Amino acid sequence: MTDAEARAEKLSRELDFAFRNRADLYRLFLDELTGELGAEKAEAIMVRTIEQRGKEVAAAAFARFGPNDAPAIGEAFLAVSPDGGLMYPTDIERGPDHIAFKVKRCPLKDAWIEAGVGDEKLATLCRIAGAFDRGLFEATGVRFDNVTWTPGHGSGCCHIALTNRDAAG
Repeated sequence: MTDAEARAEKLSRELDFAFRNRADLYRLFLDELTGELGAEKAEAIMVRTIEQRGKEVAAAAFARFGPNDAPAIGEAFLAVSPDGGLMYPTDIERGPDHIAFKVKRCPLKDAWIEAGVGDEKLATLCRIAGAFDRGLFEATGVRFDNVTWTPGHGSGCCHIALTNRDAAG
């Protein structure tokens, strides 16, 4: 293995750890806020905060796109997927006015499962994490649909669809 390959592997592991650390912070924040404010208010605060962060990222990442650029926005999103797409592998459906992703693996979800989180809390954490995507994509003006993981959803993760604002349907 070359030094460059070894470095790339090390960085990939560190990136995965950073995302798992983010997952642990979400889990711990949810626990603390729930204890102080109750489950409903805790989730609402986290969703608002994480959605706002998605909007901030969108302002920088997608400023050149408009509400009828859903396929281009989706491709730009895929182009910056962490670790060349390995961290969040997806099945992709492309059309002239839409793009959809079925995320097959999520390091956040993996970390929550490894932490022993039960299905109900796992679904809540997935909804909370999905707020980032909502903030990110809705800020562009495209039509956004996201189905986050719930019990019975299978082994994958969220399903995201972006459609041009003016598309039929």
